[in-house]
Amino acid sequence: MGIFGSIKNAIFGNDKTEKQPPATSTAPPTTPATDTFNNSGVKFEPTTTVDVAERLDKIEGSDKLNWRTSIVDLLKLLSIDPSYENRKQLAGELGRTDYEGTAEDNIWLHKRVMQEIADHGGNVPPELLK
Repeated sequence: MGIFGSIKNAIFGNDKTEKQPPATSTAPPTTPATDTFNNSGVKFEPTTTVDVAERLDKIEGSDKLNWRTSIVDLLKLLSIDPSYENRKQLAGELGRTDYEGTAEDNIWLHKRVMQEIADHGGNVPPELLK
């Protein structure tokens, strides 16, 4: 699992239904299956809607971190190593290969993570997506 997968699991929880084998049925499907893709073109299964800000605000120590604007603080809050190497890997997972760790790169990365969380069913406040 990549860094974004760790972020997603920390916010949404582990999806235990993914690990269970699919139910077998002899009846044909009634509607065609549709694929869902995020902004990077990666296929994903939507999860249930989660109020992201409320969930993150409930994590102990959230009041001491600026997770709403800082990718480093967001990763710290989720107990994920915020090192440059991990942020660079995360940027690569989200489609950016020229990440250098500048302030602009980190702002982009935070917004991109918030957008991906929203794309996966998270209810993200609009001010975190701008």
